[in-house]
Amino acid sequence: MRLIAVAGALGLVLLVGITLHFGWRDIIEAVRQVGFGVGLVVVARIVAISMVGCAWWFLVLGPNQVAPQICMLLRWMRESINTLLPVAQVGGEIVGARLLTFWGVSGGRAGASLVVDMFVQVATQLAFTIAGLAILIVIDGDQEIVRYVAIGLLILIPGVFGFFIAQRFGAFDWLERQLMRLAEKEKWAALGQVADLHVNIQDIYRRRARLAACVGLHMATWFFGAIEVWIVLYFLGYPVSIGEALVIESLGQAVRGAAFAVPGGLGVQEGGFIALCAVFGLPPHVAIAMSLVKRVPELLLGLPGLAVWHRLETRELARRAKAAQDQTFQTNSNS
Repeated sequence: MRLIAVAGALGLVLLVGITLHFGWRDIIEAVRQVGFGVGLVVVARIVAISMVGCAWWFLVLGPNQVAPQICMLLRWMRESINTLLPVAQVGGEIVGARLLTFWGVSGGRAGASLVVDMFVQVATQLAFTIAGLAILIVIDGDQEIVRYVAIGLLILIPGVFGFFIAQRFGAFDWLERQLMRLAEKEKWAALGQVADLHVNIQDIYRRRARLAACVGLHMATWFFGAIEVWIVLYFLGYPVSIGEALVIESLGQAVRGAAFAVPGGLGVQEGGFIALCAVFGLPPHVAIAMSLVKRVPELLLGLPGLAVWHRLETRELARRAKAAQDQTFQTNSNS
């Protein structure tokens, strides 16, 4: 946690430094110029969150079914936590699995759906990045950034493949056994909720149609994200093609994802966009303005998301306290 806090502080310093270096007045004026486009970016982000929420829902379906809007709601909270809190982009996933159990989904099913959903998200982002790199090579394969991205992909691909193998061939079964032993030894009841994690993961992979729907929605959401870039640059007076917007979004997301320890990718995202926009002749202040506009939905949607999360946790604590009180009353009455 301390490392993440330090990384966040350094990222903030980097963001401020970049902004001052490239002219904060020009950047602020560019952000103001977007105007109505900010609202369109927020709407696009809401659609994207809803799409990946539905993707998760396809994996959750089981004995205790939940409505699609519940997964959309919880996905909103996952995004809010990962974006605004220093949790290295994974805290929201853990909270999401826990919140799902509030609707009667078993801990094993909730955890399994989250593991597979995270894998699908990473795998589809990899495919999206490769698509962006391919378009960039067609446009201008001599750019130095092409080599850097290609090296990053060569490093990432074995990791993604290894994560898939771990799910399919028993690594989570081993992890589940270790956690269950720890729960029994230390009497940690909470760990008992991971029972049947491996079994549920295998069950999800057997349901090919639902898995395919999840993959399709995640893939569509990544491509849909390029619309945000296109909208912002259009309103900034620097229109680009959809292909160019896709390159900027795909490789920009890859840069931000690589800096997972930096909360919100502060500074790193801006630096990445400066380098990518330069490929298409866009000035640095425009790249920074675009990045800042893309952060607006993170605040406008993230802060209410954190508030709703707090409300759900408070309500669940109250429910458990009342259940314990009723149980005590019933026990005393019987005796």
